[in-house]
Amino acid sequence: MPFPETEIPGRLQALLAQRGIRMTDQRRAILSVIETANKHLDASQLLRKAQKLDPSVDRSTVYRTLGLLKRQGMIDELDLMHLNGEGHYYERKLGRDHIHMACLRCGKITEFVSERFESLKSQMEQECRFHILVARLEVGGYCTACRR
Repeated sequence: MPFPETEIPGRLQALLAQRGIRMTDQRRAILSVIETANKHLDASQLLRKAQKLDPSVDRSTVYRTLGLLKRQGMIDELDLMHLNGEGHYYERKLGRDHIHMACLRCGKITEFVSERFESLKSQMEQECRFHILVARLEVGGYCTACRR
């Protein structure tokens, strides 16, 4: 399954407002980029795109906003097989766990949603008596284009 569909514009902003968190123009620009992203973005990519919407956005504002969104449970931080060194990528949470398949040659990330993954999580909870809150799985290999 490809990267999840984009958010409803303004949904993340509305969620933060409901939680009483102040909305600045810089945060609004960053959230807009996250809501409309069609791929996983790292902090530098997020900064560049947000600055196109609001030139006053700076690196520290991006990192503070990412931290806030992680604490609020609205995004996940991923290392995605360390494709670009120690780079971390960010994606919005859409309420379903999925598997990230990373091409080790071109860096393409494919997301895969499976009932078997959900079934495995249920089995783990039952057999291990463990309540799962977060499940992440990354698989590295080669995409169709890179295998040719």
